[in-house]
Amino acid sequence: MSEELARLANGVLWPGFLGTTAPDWLLDELRDGLAGVVYFGQNVGDDLGALSAQILEANPAALIGIDEEGGSVTRLETAEGSTLPGAAQLGRLDDLAATRATGAELARRVRAVGANVVLGPVADVNTDPRNPVIGVRSFGDDERLVARHVVAEVRGIQSGGAAACVKHFPGHGDTHLDSHHALPEITLPVDQFERVHLEPFRAAIAAGVDTIMTAHIVVPAWGEQPATLNPRVLGRLRDMGFDGAIITDALDMAAIRETVGIGGGAALALAAGADLLCIGNPTNPGDAAHPDQDRRDFLRARDGIVSALRDGSLSRDRVHEAAARVAVLAEKLQKADAEEPIAFDAADIVRRAIQGGPTPPASALSVVDARRRSTLAVDSAAAYVASALAAGGHCVRLDVARTSAAEQDAVLDAAVSEDGITAILIDRPDSDAGQRELVERAARRDPDAIVVNVGLSARSALPLPVVEVGAASRIGALMARERLLGRVG
Repeated sequence: MSEELARLANGVLWPGFLGTTAPDWLLDELRDGLAGVVYFGQNVGDDLGALSAQILEANPAALIGIDEEGGSVTRLETAEGSTLPGAAQLGRLDDLAATRATGAELARRVRAVGANVVLGPVADVNTDPRNPVIGVRSFGDDERLVARHVVAEVRGIQSGGAAACVKHFPGHGDTHLDSHHALPEITLPVDQFERVHLEPFRAAIAAGVDTIMTAHIVVPAWGEQPATLNPRVLGRLRDMGFDGAIITDALDMAAIRETVGIGGGAALALAAGADLLCIGNPTNPGDAAHPDQDRRDFLRARDGIVSALRDGSLSRDRVHEAAARVAVLAEKLQKADAEEPIAFDAADIVRRAIQGGPTPPASALSVVDARRRSTLAVDSAAAYVASALAAGGHCVRLDVARTSAAEQDAVLDAAVSEDGITAILIDRPDSDAGQRELVERAARRDPDAIVVNVGLSARSALPLPVVEVGAASRIGALMARERLLGRVG
């Protein structure tokens, strides 16, 4: 492989890696111009700042990104759950000052560990309640509300000296498939899609957002290729006035990996107009992952770019253009300073966003956790939500898809206590029939039970009172418990 071509490719690659210290191969590539790295939960150890320092010593211009959205999505607090408000909570509250303050706090936390790119906020308008991957990560289902909160959070993040990355262009909100596992297709009329789903991105561009992330979705009116690989779709971003870095969603997601492959996807994404290629989380294959999965994925991406440069299907000028945009962003962040801190009270924001509760308050809680499994993007079923809600009391996990009615009845009966109430913890009341059936069964057996919903609010009424939390987070669970017990402060 030509060293010149490999170095050129390095300038547009953004890999994940294994471990809480930087592997030798990664440090070597950083010294040879690798654009930077993306942190995932498995990279967060006892001293993330030391890891960042190790990376920046190898390449002082490295972009260090992290998927830190607050609410249901955190990497910095992957073990215990987020202590920041989530987008759905902020959208429900509709307090732009709170959203901007949350953005500034996100930037502060990210910069405190040596990172400089916040992979958020989500700009998707969640118009499909079945959506398995966006849901409460979105500010809501109204494009005007989403747009104003995206702008507020972008301004908060960038006032804190970090880059914001709005995602997932051209809008992942109207799909019921997860692009981690499939290739979603948007079936809305194109004029409706442009009016609703592009609006938050237009607003973010007008607000000066630094970066925008692509979605692995197909809009048939704009071609058969997913947006990440589609020059017509990415060209629209430039036509909308965006001149910052276009970042791809992870190339190891099934929508790319199982169609054109990581290497083919890297070359096609660059040719389509992307600038920085997020390769993905090397732990995603699970037990099938190789000990050197991180380096394998990186080399697949780089080899794909080099091969395309050699055969002429990808021009050097296009890669130089992409690398130049990445370099401009890196230079800006090296000089960035945070503005004066904004007053921020996460507990107050989440407390105000939570709705519902029992009358009179409960004296104790017994938790039955019936949430669906986690996705690759969202650790929605993490145990910390139920444990924080139960706070040492009775807590049991119930897989409604794999247990009989009799088994569920036994779990519900065991949860009933004389001095408290049963809380049924759910996250998909409209799209998971098993969760709704469990709530209906609980209502028949224990009319004093209550539902704690950490997902989107049910569009049709449930037969029990509902506490609407709006995020599968530690702080959401703590504030829900506070409400249920009638203890504020």
